[in-house]
Amino acid sequence: MHSHIVHPIPPVYNEESRILILGSFPSVKSREAGFFYGHPQNRYWKVLAAVFRDSFPETVPERRAFLLRHRIAAWDVIASCDIEGSSDSSIRNVAANDLSAILNAGDIRHIYTNGKTAWRLYQKYTAPVLGRDSICLPSTSPANAAWNIERLTEAWSVILEDFI
Repeated sequence: MHSHIVHPIPPVYNEESRILILGSFPSVKSREAGFFYGHPQNRYWKVLAAVFRDSFPETVPERRAFLLRHRIAAWDVIASCDIEGSSDSSIRNVAANDLSAILNAGDIRHIYTNGKTAWRLYQKYTAPVLGRDSICLPSTSPANAAWNIERLTEAWSVILEDFI
């Protein structure tokens, strides 16, 4: 059954943020945890820890600090939608997040999306408003089983170019 859900997690960013990574909409586990990528099988935190050669952030405060320390802004494309559980394919009645506060706060050099669904939603709802493109990174979701942690880390390492 579809439920209309308003995004419950505020964005993470500050004036030091240099890149913005957008997901589609938080999973049930992330909504329960009150932070991004809360499902233990999602490889987002493992991939970012590997890309930045940093320790794996376990807790929500560690994860928030990790993002800010590495000058990453994080949020999702969708502000509210009808969704069945955590299924991106079930998303309907989308309202997009307003990214202007994030983009005005820091020198955001690139906007990245975590997976094709986030990229498609960004292209449809956000790119026309902002006039800024996004770069699609392979999804860290466990549903993207074709990509192991090594391949994901290699692909996601492109974000390091924004810090050189």
